[in-house]
Amino acid sequence: MKKQLVFMIAIFALMLLPGNPAVAVTDGELDGDNHPYVGLMVADDVNGNPLWRCSGALISPTIFLTAGHCTQPPAARATIWFDADVESGIPGNGYPFDGDVDGTTHLHPLYVPGAFFLFDLGVVELDEPVLMDEYGVLPELDQLDVMATRRGLQDTTFTSVGYGLQQINPVFIESERVRMFATPRLIQINTPGFTGDFSIMLSNNHSTGGTCFGDSGGPNFINDTNVIGGVTSFGLNGNCAGTGGVYRVDRADDLTWLYTEFGDQLP
Repeated sequence: MKKQLVFMIAIFALMLLPGNPAVAVTDGELDGDNHPYVGLMVADDVNGNPLWRCSGALISPTIFLTAGHCTQPPAARATIWFDADVESGIPGNGYPFDGDVDGTTHLHPLYVPGAFFLFDLGVVELDEPVLMDEYGVLPELDQLDVMATRRGLQDTTFTSVGYGLQQINPVFIESERVRMFATPRLIQINTPGFTGDFSIMLSNNHSTGGTCFGDSGGPNFINDTNVIGGVTSFGLNGNCAGTGGVYRVDRADDLTWLYTEFGDQLP
């Protein structure tokens, strides 16, 4: 199982290699201006070379929440765009080098690359504030636990937002750098195995949509609110089908780190 979970990083954090296609939420819809605080990030090494692409969300003017495996070394900095359509580009934006804002990457203090799924949370602390009318909101402590009932599973949906791959199969890839959203259904929470009490599984099919390459770190809002239940973390196969794994943000270790380290920059 450990080998399978290590491969999950490759599924959701899109590597920026020569010839690699530019890659959206599977079976999703165009987000437009619905979530302007959700952005596309490119992690850079200390020399400014782009490494990989992820998604994430502002939770304040200077704090951008994403997945830990998106900010792990050799990432040292990140460049972020908030345009709904980065694919079409803006003259002079120089993707993947020049974006709307840059920042310093931070990792959950308990994050370990070999077991990234246990504490898969990261932050980009922006060099300058990005002012918007609203931002993503952190959940309350253990807020998702109430969903761990049969009725909770039946009635709970999330709004997954990101810039990742829209469609993939062994011979065809549809690629975009466009912000899209899907409304997957809660499948699994607080169960033994690789989800445990630190992550949840959401549906990923043609009916509800789901997440794929490049959606790592993107927010999964509870129902249709702006409360971030978790960040997109992993998948179970290379076709981005079946289910998608989300790292929960409502646990004590996550909220303690965020408010201790960045509390002066949070609401």
